[in-house]
Amino acid sequence: MSDECEVVTTTGGARAMLDRRVGEVMHPVVGPAVEALRLYCEPARLGARLLRGEPLVLLDVGLGAGSNAIAAWRLSEARTAGARLTIVSFERSLDALALALRPDHAASFGLEGAAGEAARALLDAGIHETARTSWQLVAGELPGSLAQGPAADVVFWDPFSPRANPELWSVGAFTALRGRCRAGATVHTYSGATAVRSALLLAGFFVGVGEPTGAHKAATCAAVDLADLERPLDRRWLARLGRSTAGFAADAPADAYLRVVNHPQFA
Repeated sequence: MSDECEVVTTTGGARAMLDRRVGEVMHPVVGPAVEALRLYCEPARLGARLLRGEPLVLLDVGLGAGSNAIAAWRLSEARTAGARLTIVSFERSLDALALALRPDHAASFGLEGAAGEAARALLDAGIHETARTSWQLVAGELPGSLAQGPAADVVFWDPFSPRANPELWSVGAFTALRGRCRAGATVHTYSGATAVRSALLLAGFFVGVGEPTGAHKAATCAAVDLADLERPLDRRWLARLGRSTAGFAADAPADAYLRVVNHPQFA
């Protein structure tokens, strides 16, 4: 057992990773394997996009125990055709991945066999390459380390919660991310908080409702192009924003509400 991390069982019976430093469980409800597909790979239409001719870059922000990245890696490696996928994982601590790779935990985190070999190479050397997929590690503090990665076509934004890590859910962080996104890029995150969605809008994204994450809660999808959102936020959401007492990140400008109201999404 790591001093910083511990493998626990979620309320749904899945094995997941607890980070003791922040007191939060990664993928706390249905577990890492299901959440990685349901909240990230499937909403990003990653399988279909990999069949296109152009290479695809995925920024995996918050590597953790590797669950989101390895789900994308498996999708890429299962193909017999299509474009090359480059996964760039960002993380400041590799303790969770190291613990997940232990023989008694690897199967619970989808890190057995070839997937485990890829994750071990990432841990040891910072990179793993196959004919279909490149998986690279950028170690360091976010959001500053984003500048070390390539421009993105898909982003999995999965750091600890706004309560534990508010600087990564700020207008500034999402503005830095927007600068790393190419035309047609989409962003996927588990948080459906009003302040997170307004920060994404203020950073220049179009924003929509993602998949359900629990009772009366849903994830969030954002995009460079409005047409890439299946369920964009509408004026009913604006009305809720106007009533919210926690509608904006701490670094939002004084005229944040007016800026959101005048966002092209609500024209």
